[in-house]
Amino acid sequence: MSEQSFEEFIHYESVNDRYFSRRRLRKSAGAPLLWALGVGAVISGDFSGWNLGLAVGGFWGLAIATFLMAIMYICMVYCVAEMSTALPHAGGFYSFTRNAFGPFAGFLCGATMTIEYVLTPAVIVFFIGSYLNTLLPNVPVALWWLLFYGVFVAINIHSTRLTLKVGFFITLIAAIILLIFYYHAFINVFKPELLFNIPPDPGQSATWLPKGWSGVFKAFPYAIWFYLAIEELPLAAEEAREPSQDLPDALAWGMYTLIFFSLFTLVVNSGVAGGAVAIGKSSAPMVDGLKAAFGEGPLTVALTVAALAGLIASFHTVMYGYGRVLFSLSRAGYFPRWISVTSKSHTPARALILGAVVGLACTATIQIAGQGVVGAALLNMAVFGAVISYALVMSSYIKLKISRPDLQRPYKSPLGIWGAAVGTALAILALFACFSDPAYQPGIWGVAIFLFAAILYFLFYSRSHLVAQAPEEEAALLAGVVLR
Repeated sequence: MSEQSFEEFIHYESVNDRYFSRRRLRKSAGAPLLWALGVGAVISGDFSGWNLGLAVGGFWGLAIATFLMAIMYICMVYCVAEMSTALPHAGGFYSFTRNAFGPFAGFLCGATMTIEYVLTPAVIVFFIGSYLNTLLPNVPVALWWLLFYGVFVAINIHSTRLTLKVGFFITLIAAIILLIFYYHAFINVFKPELLFNIPPDPGQSATWLPKGWSGVFKAFPYAIWFYLAIEELPLAAEEAREPSQDLPDALAWGMYTLIFFSLFTLVVNSGVAGGAVAIGKSSAPMVDGLKAAFGEGPLTVALTVAALAGLIASFHTVMYGYGRVLFSLSRAGYFPRWISVTSKSHTPARALILGAVVGLACTATIQIAGQGVVGAALLNMAVFGAVISYALVMSSYIKLKISRPDLQRPYKSPLGIWGAAVGTALAILALFACFSDPAYQPGIWGVAIFLFAAILYFLFYSRSHLVAQAPEEEAALLAGVVLR
């Protein structure tokens, strides 16, 4: 499509000042709260989800996948750190892709982000129910889902400052529980031989790659779970006090904090209880690890309850993320505009409630039809949406570095274009890995169908109702990405 025909394809509508007065966010975050937002969004990956990669790849298979995905995330974090200072808007990835490749690519990136951030809390609340089921088996897990969505949507709606402070507090508790577990488990019950007790497939090595190199490939989505959602930090750009300084610092420190946790969780938690073969099948691997380290008793029960902080931290902070994604896309007219109206405390209340309803529906639907693979199916769906946005955003970084050298960048990635290219290649590889397990392909195809429906909505409606004065659109239009 030529530039002229593309201009005719996209249409903007003017809005008045009242439109934006009803869609305002409030600056509430400094560097420590942003660090907790990034780490808290991800830390649940050390409590559940990652362990499913042991079953499909074995210890070394998951370890190799984790190493490669850590490289991908480091490349991506530095890219978005640079772009979040150049384009500090609530749209995050959507804003970067919109500026690089135009409205359709921006919408596609925003839609995949929506999938990631709405489904990730649905995965986490499923694991929260699984943890609590080990303590109170007579309580239906659906009641836990409703309770946690209700409480934390209310906190997020009340105020951004409260949301970030609660996230900081819960994230610290989760980090302390992990450190306690690492120390006591490694000293008292860790056995290296338990890392390699997964029976090998025919012709494969029992200690090296029991599932072969295909197991490494299948383990990618579970390795991603150690780091998924650190990239939500740019969504806080309009609520950060000093985005040009605080966002890069929080992204970098947050990423290396998560790498530290992922290394110790992978090694220590896999080498206790029944070892990799049992942990790989567990719906609550940290509970199994705590029981192995401390035995049955009141202390273990107390630590298990405290360990919920890891899941709650991510549930709570990723909820913040989907609220901002839906808010920014709605404010710019890509999604229905009613979603972006904020509350009296300047939080995206409608977006938060809508995301909760959709997340609950997804969890319940797959619980009914999933036949025991709910967590893994939802996890793969979330990862599928995420890696598409990763490939788009790192490609956008390369495009903007070449086409917009004049763009003011208070922070610059030390890895540059080559780092973005490596990260993009790994993201595409991870995308194909989401299709590697036939059991989860129906969920992936469900996500693909959602994307197709979203594209139809863009083509037949929202492309004609975009808002030029939205910060993300205004920055792109002033740069001449779409001249109108």
